[in-house]
Amino acid sequence: MNVLLLFGGILAFLGVVLGAFGAHALKDKFAEPRYEEVWNTGVQYQMYHALGLILIGILSMDSLLGASNLLSWAGYLMFTGVIFFSGSLYVLAVTGVKRLGAITPLGGLLFLAAWVLFILEVIS
Repeated sequence: MNVLLLFGGILAFLGVVLGAFGAHALKDKFAEPRYEEVWNTGVQYQMYHALGLILIGILSMDSLLGASNLLSWAGYLMFTGVIFFSGSLYVLAVTGVKRLGAITPLGGLLFLAAWVLFILEVIS
């Protein structure tokens, strides 16, 4: 089983769960009203990159591009980016601890690096 497909599926599942949780269970519990949007941004980027992981997993199949170091790295960077980016936004939205904002851009950089590696693999 391709681990990137598994990670993508798990992140997509959790994205749906966290989206519903934010919309219903946390609706009145965010540290500030604007933090609902922060939560939703975390969910949105998690879902985008869950689909990105699924795409990378499919392309890594032997019948398509096949296994590649660039695709593997792209997938792992994408997964780690979700943890840093979306995870820090979830914690920020619930706690209001703004220091976590320093972690969010690191996740964004991991996303960018992952997409660059993906592009390099596709054009090579």
